Amino acid sequence: MIARLATIVLLASLAALAHAQAPAATQDPRQMSEAERRVYTQSLREAKALLDRKQYADGIAKLDALIAQRPREPQARFQKGLALIDEGKTDEAMDVLRGLLADFPELPEPRNNLAVLYAKKGEYAQARDELERAVQLAPDYAVAHENLGDVYARLAQLEYEKTIELDKRNRTAPEKLKLIRETSSGKAADAPSAAKSPQPSTPAQ
Repeated sequence: MIARLATIVLLASLAALAHAQAPAATQDPRQMSEAERRVYTQSLREAKALLDRKQYADGIAKLDALIAQRPREPQARFQKGLALIDEGKTDEAMDVLRGLLADFPELPEPRNNLAVLYAKKGEYAQARDELERAVQLAPDYAVAHENLGDVYARLAQLEYEKTIELDKRNRTAPEKLKLIRETSSGKAADAPSAAKSPQPSTPAQ
């Protein structure tokens, strides 16, 4: 049902945002010179090229090197999370995304992707919570809004099924359940597929 992953690689405005919020006397650990930024960006592109060819070990190794070099840069960490999702390593991907959000709670894209993984595991309440936070952070984030609608529908379906189980004489819940099932029958069941997200208000592409 919920099947849209953000595939942002570069969150270009994040460093500038953090720098603006930091005290004047404090150097932001993510600050880079223009030359350093170009090298970092090129390394990300090389890692993505490897991952696009399904060379996961090499691609993730390159990302790990970037993460070790600049642990406070979010881009390589986010890309590693996407690589692990693509590789089918859901639990490892969730750990990476949770760690990223612990350091950068203002980013909506990792929340959207984490919500997709929660939904795949049937943990819809957790998926809802992540998506609600994502759309609060980025009200124009259409992918997260659609995913949130899908999660709401799935939660409603579960509640109607529970109602019918508890009250066999209920006449309204079966009709509501039928409507939701018909509405969602054309959707792929919880199989995430990559989709490019819009530019949310906090981190841009």
